[in-house]
Amino acid sequence: MSDRERTPPSRGPKTGGRGHDRDQSRRDGPRGDKPQGDRPWGNKPRGEKSWEKRKGKPQGGRPARRDRGETAGDGPVILYGWHTVTLALANPKRRFRKLFLTENAARRLAEEKIDTRISPEIVRPGDIDRRLGPDAVHQGLLAETDALPSPHLDTLPKNGIVLVLDQITDPHNVGAILRSAAAFDVKAIVTTARHSPEATGVLAKSASGALELVPIVSVQNLARALTEMNEIGFMTVGLDSEGTENLSAVPLQAPLALVLGAEGKGLRQLTRETCSVVARMDMPGEIKSLNVSNAAALALYIGSSRLGLMS
Repeated sequence: MSDRERTPPSRGPKTGGRGHDRDQSRRDGPRGDKPQGDRPWGNKPRGEKSWEKRKGKPQGGRPARRDRGETAGDGPVILYGWHTVTLALANPKRRFRKLFLTENAARRLAEEKIDTRISPEIVRPGDIDRRLGPDAVHQGLLAETDALPSPHLDTLPKNGIVLVLDQITDPHNVGAILRSAAAFDVKAIVTTARHSPEATGVLAKSASGALELVPIVSVQNLARALTEMNEIGFMTVGLDSEGTENLSAVPLQAPLALVLGAEGKGLRQLTRETCSVVARMDMPGEIKSLNVSNAAALALYIGSSRLGLMS
């Protein structure tokens, strides 16, 4: 049975509403699938857990601060899932270190004539489950790659919209924002080097391939970055429920930078003070606030419409 045919068991909604696509099984084919070639996690001595030597125990003990599949420092970027990995394969700037595929995934790549670029290792679905955790919807593909290069602020295009994220830490939200940014042809996302999730693992999966389409600019100090953007001609608009103007009424101009803060905290004071304008988005319903990824999508629609970018 193929990746597209299997459906995962119902687990109910996740607390906090961090939804992401679960319309395909996390396993690729039946449990009885047998790998070909060497198994990167197999052929281990009795009593030794194959992944412990490389990543530590996948379960038990004190929980890690990062989601499974995440990496730190100079370690590899972890990508998994069909859209995430295939778009990375199509990106010449993405350098692959390793590629793990199940038989079904390898067959599907061959049928769709997608070049794997490096020789993949064929593994069982359960091997990838043990690497990523039981809830990861990997669809039989797992890659280890280098990070993409981060452009400089002064190289950003001046003919569209840039998103700026002020310490948004949830990888599901940042991934969803990236996906919306790709849909609206956002030129880049500016984020802080600290207090933001790494562009790997859960974030990459939630972005559904958008990491390959929207450059991420990592800065040490967001207020200084916004000051530089103001100086090179960007209109920087902070989005906050206490903004003085409705975003729909603000005379927007390109290049435009829309600045979003974390849920709960919103924009930090210095960020607010550095923006050219602080605007709100008035909602007609009883609930006046939106999840930050939904707010980003709505702000992008308003900004793109006002700048004539929707045609």
